[in-house]
Amino acid sequence: MQFLAFCAMEGDVARRAVAEFVGTFALIFVGAGSIMTAAGPADQSPLLATALAHGLVIAVFASALGHISGGHFNPAVTLAFLVARRMAPLLAAVYWATQFTAAVAGALLLRWMYPADLRDGLHLGAPFLEGVTGAEGFAIEAILTFFLVWVIFACAADPRGAFTSIAGLAIGFTISFDVLMGGPLTGAAMNPARAFGPELVQNFWADAWIYYTAPLLGACVAGLLYDWLYLRPPAPVPPGPAETGLEEPRPGQAAVS
Repeated sequence: MQFLAFCAMEGDVARRAVAEFVGTFALIFVGAGSIMTAAGPADQSPLLATALAHGLVIAVFASALGHISGGHFNPAVTLAFLVARRMAPLLAAVYWATQFTAAVAGALLLRWMYPADLRDGLHLGAPFLEGVTGAEGFAIEAILTFFLVWVIFACAADPRGAFTSIAGLAIGFTISFDVLMGGPLTGAAMNPARAFGPELVQNFWADAWIYYTAPLLGACVAGLLYDWLYLRPPAPVPPGPAETGLEEPRPGQAAVS
């Protein structure tokens, strides 16, 4: 039955997939590209430029495409929605295939555009550990991804969120401050697709296990915890006047007008 329903929505699924492809492609093209551009002859702070590039591209495309696909652009975010039972498994599989494909396409274009000294010296923007152990890097990536998915659920998934209309901005800011903290240590990927594209195209797999396990763990914990605490009421809301915040009048008492 689920497969039949999925086929019936095929046109909608295709539109969502295109939106996910464009957003993920932009993240790789701008995010990984900013690492090489910032390391070039331009007079700018590499860390600040990279943090702003990643944050801005997600802020813009999450705002522009969020109403179409939800603006995941990240397999870890998709997994969080799946385990929280807020996304169909078949649709999640389409998102994952689209996100990883877009990441490879973005990385291939970057490899073609940038000179060999930049793309090889910086591993095409692929993340890697620097100055931290594997356990420390795992913890950093998991925590940073937890922050990201927590904000996504609070701003974009929770209908009571006060800032639903500017969810993309809050999500982009989260990515920027995550990069400012974790960028020099782990690359602050927070996204298996963000790691996979440059790693595959550049054939650079140092510490790769961290960028596929830690974000998935952090995302699942954040999604399940937020869903359990805030999106699932502990008991059904009672019908009647309680829904409006008014008490039902007792016998002989007039209702408050």
